[in-house]
Amino acid sequence: MQTGLEQQLIELELYLLKSEVRSSVEELASLIHDDFLEFGGSGIRFGKEEVLMRLPKERCPEFCATDFELRVLTPDLAQLLYRASMIKPDEFITRYSLRSSLWKRSGDNWQMIFHQGTPCEAF
Repeated sequence: MQTGLEQQLIELELYLLKSEVRSSVEELASLIHDDFLEFGGSGIRFGKEEVLMRLPKERCPEFCATDFELRVLTPDLAQLLYRASMIKPDEFITRYSLRSSLWKRSGDNWQMIFHQGTPCEAF
C-alpha cells in the first residue's frame, strides 16, 4: 500500500512525463528546483536552464513507468526509483531505463532537484 507522500511523488513524476507538461516552460519551471541537475541516459549533464530550453521544443516520447519505490531520506527530501520504457517519435525502438529522482520539499510543494536515467536491458 502506498503512503500519501509516495502517491503524491508518483503523480508528480508521471505528470512530468506528459507531453503537455513537457512543452510548458511554466509547468516545468514550477516542478523543477532551481538547483536541478540531471544525468541523462546519453551521459549528458543538464541543469534547469537547459531543460527549460530543450524540453518544450522536443516532440515528447511515449513513456511507460512502473515499479515505483520511495525512499524518504529526510523529512524534506525523498528519492523515487522506477523503471521506464520510452519510444521516441519516428522511432520504432523501445528504450529501457532505471530511473532515480530526488524530490525536495519547498514550502508546501515538492520539486525535482535531481534525476538520472540509466539505460538497461529490456524488462
